[in-house]
Amino acid sequence: MKNYLLIALLSITSALANTTEIVFLGDSLTAGYGIEKEKAYPQIVENKLKAKGKDIKVLNGGVSGSTTAGGKSRLGWFLKKSNPDIMVLALGANDGLRGLKLSQSEKNLEEIINIAKKKNIKVLLAGMRLPPNYGKDYVKQFRSMYKKLKEKHNLKMIPFMLKDVGGRKELNIEDGIHPNEKGHEVIANTVIKYLEPLL
Repeated sequence: MKNYLLIALLSITSALANTTEIVFLGDSLTAGYGIEKEKAYPQIVENKLKAKGKDIKVLNGGVSGSTTAGGKSRLGWFLKKSNPDIMVLALGANDGLRGLKLSQSEKNLEEIINIAKKKNIKVLLAGMRLPPNYGKDYVKQFRSMYKKLKEKHNLKMIPFMLKDVGGRKELNIEDGIHPNEKGHEVIANTVIKYLEPLL
């Protein structure tokens, strides 16, 4: 009987060891603001990849209103809860929308990346863009922030997280900023395209 229990425990341990854990560190887009959390893109990504036979587990670390500073401050808590293999880093939009100093935003993102690298966590960086009314120079600096980090740390990057969703009324809720369920489906497909090579 003891041998059967030992074999069962070893099988469970082996299965857990083979599961790829993915943490999505983000803001309201990741949290699924305005829709049910289970219909937000991280859960859709998990469902679609599992349907393809991938052994993965997703942790949704999205918090509405989160800035890069907020993401950095709660990262330790996530790493105590789990030992992820991959991090999808989807922060920065709120920094830009609030007009924060982008040199500090870049520093915060870099610190998150460095913590992940020290723990051998692969990072998929999610790029964002700002509306043109934030000023040509600020918009350009914001967009280049992600590119600089990608090149400096040799990261895989989603060029624009809201590709084919941003600005499309039919894919966003009433505020015109946050994606609806259909929008999250599109985002999930975009994420999978860049995430799959890391699995």
